[in-house]
Amino acid sequence: MRILTFTGKGGVGKTSVSAATAVRLSQLGYRTLVLSTDPAHSLSDSFNLPLGAEPTKIKENLHAIEVNPYVDLKQNWQSVQKYYTRIFMAQGVSGVMADEMTILPGMEELFSLLRIKRYKTAGLYDVLVLDTAPTGETLRLLSLPDTLAWGMKAVKNINKYIVRPLSKPLSKMSDRIAFYIPPEDAVESVDQVFDELEDIREILTDNVKSTVRLVMNAEKMSIKETMRALTYLNLYGFKVDMVLVNRLLDTKEDSGYLEKWKGIQQKYLGEIEEGFSPLPVKKLRMYEQEIVGLDALELFAKDMYGDSDPSDLMYDEPPIKFVRNGDVYEVQLKLMFANPVDIDVWVTGDELYVQIGNQRKIITLPISLTGLEPGDAVFKDKWLHIPFDLNHQGKHQRQRQGEAD
Repeated sequence: MRILTFTGKGGVGKTSVSAATAVRLSQLGYRTLVLSTDPAHSLSDSFNLPLGAEPTKIKENLHAIEVNPYVDLKQNWQSVQKYYTRIFMAQGVSGVMADEMTILPGMEELFSLLRIKRYKTAGLYDVLVLDTAPTGETLRLLSLPDTLAWGMKAVKNINKYIVRPLSKPLSKMSDRIAFYIPPEDAVESVDQVFDELEDIREILTDNVKSTVRLVMNAEKMSIKETMRALTYLNLYGFKVDMVLVNRLLDTKEDSGYLEKWKGIQQKYLGEIEEGFSPLPVKKLRMYEQEIVGLDALELFAKDMYGDSDPSDLMYDEPPIKFVRNGDVYEVQLKLMFANPVDIDVWVTGDELYVQIGNQRKIITLPISLTGLEPGDAVFKDKWLHIPFDLNHQGKHQRQRQGEAD
């Protein structure tokens, strides 16, 4: 299943672009699902049709869904929620507050991700189009598998080696102890969610099947936010294959009092094409009326893609590379707009940590690099190069052996 994720600053037209892309894909014969993860759903407004928490047929080969986090929470977390609610209420916490306390931060986004895995496994669709929340929320959504990776391992190990072996013997000792032992269905729910989350990371960072497309306007704030988004997406290993600049005024027509705004747009458009190169930049015009309904979306899709296939890979370059030159390995990350001053790099065990501001990426290193300290990271042509000298491995080993002796 091909996955196309559209993100960008709020109000730039992501939903219209996502819906029109899905319409074009369905015309080409792809079984297409367009899924909105934005809490402020507007996908139904774009199609001018009511949508629910399960896929709704729009036309031949096209379904749409607006994710309802409460429905997903009930389906995936109800047994766990019941258990913790019972525990909290036994401690004197009121019913409503106890229910709220069982919902961990990021849960709503987590279950949106699980849908991606399940739709892929089911094989019902050829293409999944993700209409996401504004950039900040989307980055949090896409980075969840990385962010929760360490916690997943810890919880699974606790369940496997402590909770499961001890729960039955302890529950037989007294009713009071049995009250606090989690039921089997709650433990299984936690395991299932975490197992699926591990698979999600591989799906979303499959740079052949899954790509991100950035939607923006030719405005300063939109450009800055899109630049940050591109840096963080590359940091997490997501391939961006296109930039779409929406709502451009026609330079061949008189725009009246918007004539000055047209000049501003053209100025920023030049900066966008230069700054985001070599990514392809698609220019989309401002329409005389809002893009609502299938007819309007079909026209928008034709202007956007012409006769081309939206599912094609528009730009093919991985955001993370492992390159060997002689005895030096380099981990290379494409961070086009990162400030070198904000970057911190360190290694713990077999994991390389790269932090930019409040965003952190953990990269599992090849076995040959385990135990090596990285050299000084440098920027070259918008790529961060982190060197590892294999010759230092022997020195470190001899030094540790000497200390041991």
